[in-house]
Amino acid sequence: MSVTPLLSIRDLAVQYRTAHGPVEAVRGVSFDVTPGKVTAVVGESGSGKSTVAQSVIGLLASNGSITRGSITLNERRLGKTELVGLPERRWQDLRGRCIGLIPQDPGNSLNPVQSVGKSISESLRIHGKPSRAEVRDRVHALLEQVGIDNPVKRAKQHPHELSGGMRQRVLIAAAIANDPELIIADEPTSALDVTVQRTVLDLIDRLREETGTGVLFITHDLAVAADRADDVVVMRNGEVQETGPSARVLAQPAAEYTKQLMRDAPSFGAIRERERIEVGASGQEVIAAVSERANRRTTATALVEVRDLRQVFGRGSDAFVAIDDVSFSVARGSTHAIVGESGSGKTTTGRIIAGFEKPASGSVLLTAADAHAGVDVTELRGKPLREFRRTTQMVYQNPYGSLDPRLSIGQTLAEPLKNFGIAPRAEHVERVAHALELVALPPEFAQRKPRELSGGQRQRVAIARALIVEPELVVLDEAVSALDVTVQAQILRLLAQLQEELGLTYIFISHDLAVVRQIADTVSVLQRGRQVEQGETESVFSNAQHAYTQRLLDAIPGASLASGHWVI
Repeated sequence: MSVTPLLSIRDLAVQYRTAHGPVEAVRGVSFDVTPGKVTAVVGESGSGKSTVAQSVIGLLASNGSITRGSITLNERRLGKTELVGLPERRWQDLRGRCIGLIPQDPGNSLNPVQSVGKSISESLRIHGKPSRAEVRDRVHALLEQVGIDNPVKRAKQHPHELSGGMRQRVLIAAAIANDPELIIADEPTSALDVTVQRTVLDLIDRLREETGTGVLFITHDLAVAADRADDVVVMRNGEVQETGPSARVLAQPAAEYTKQLMRDAPSFGAIRERERIEVGASGQEVIAAVSERANRRTTATALVEVRDLRQVFGRGSDAFVAIDDVSFSVARGSTHAIVGESGSGKTTTGRIIAGFEKPASGSVLLTAADAHAGVDVTELRGKPLREFRRTTQMVYQNPYGSLDPRLSIGQTLAEPLKNFGIAPRAEHVERVAHALELVALPPEFAQRKPRELSGGQRQRVAIARALIVEPELVVLDEAVSALDVTVQAQILRLLAQLQEELGLTYIFISHDLAVVRQIADTVSVLQRGRQVEQGETESVFSNAQHAYTQRLLDAIPGASLASGHWVI
């Protein structure tokens, strides 16, 4: 027996007005969301998936408009409602009461000067107009429902007093406050660690099962879609590439674009990307390639020796131990990953190695091939420290935040050349062009500003800026975590290629263990500042000894496909 769709989208087209003329962002999109089921819309940035979600909830940007098609909501309280062309007064009645929204970034979506309890209560007051006591009790019940401890205390706290996972739970509580029949979840876990991500997704699943709510799930992560969605809509350049039950679309993709997304998704990789060889190679050749790399790693000398690192922030009763007794070595020309949840001490460790922080105790010995060979980085001050930074460079998570928006790409890349006095000024243009070539960007990009580049292109510029001073060690702090899987795969391939060509050594900081398994030779697992496990990546991942490592590995999405439950 067929079930009436809760949401039905037919031939939807959306256009944006720009200074360069109209841009058609969505073209002919059609799909349904069924009560009690999850429909995932997947695709890269710019594919149109968020525009579809904004159209469904009536929150398109001021320069956007629906040019054709229909969006029908079959809600039990209001019956059948056509959402295209709906007056704003009707939208105010629908939003929050019939359609709930879980946005992507809790840091930007919650009012920083308002308690979380007040943020949740706004929708209740707008739609229900209950008494103050009823609102308070409902807020406390919602916080408890989404798994937040001590709801009475938490309701009085502000967003900065809660962790990222707790803030996302607050947004879920606000979205379900009026028991909507449809929830739009727009990349609700993309900024979260894998364990927190799983907790939040489990929560959404539980609420859906208990209430029969339909979920429109927007994501760029096919692994998450594979685990959580009943149906999948794959979008590219504003159009649907294919759609259907997730078990069929992801197990046996028909569209070439879907196949490419599957190949690029790190959770689905059985063999690390940089150890793969040409399609059709025999098993013996694969084994030979893996063995060759292992031999190079074991015979290489250590470039970095980290010993007994400890870092403490604050003093007295306010002191906080960020890292404690962290030790590992990194072979020249290899990649060492530091993994763990937010707050585990990953970034602090990386900043100490790069010379941006001084530890409370411990040492970082660098056996570089220049004047800094054998030096303890933690003891460097003044000019020696400044000179050391040519040996070790750092690439951050957010390339837009780390690139000066006022400078052209060429000026950004030339800046370290000037700072370190590398080469005559007349050679800077040539060196900038060479740096862009290294990261597969054309020389004319030197004239552009960061805002004119995509996220993946900006990250390539950040890598080029690190490489232009010819370092031996590059510390990459969540350098691919904010990128779509296709762009992420391109950057990972680029890093592997540059390492092979230039003999670079990487320290790769990440909370994404699927990516780490692709790129890292060795790994350190940090939990609350302590190193709970360390060793060769394949050994740690295939035979994790510590319960925390096992929990991180269990939380990697994509188990439905990676486990072989579906035949690909």
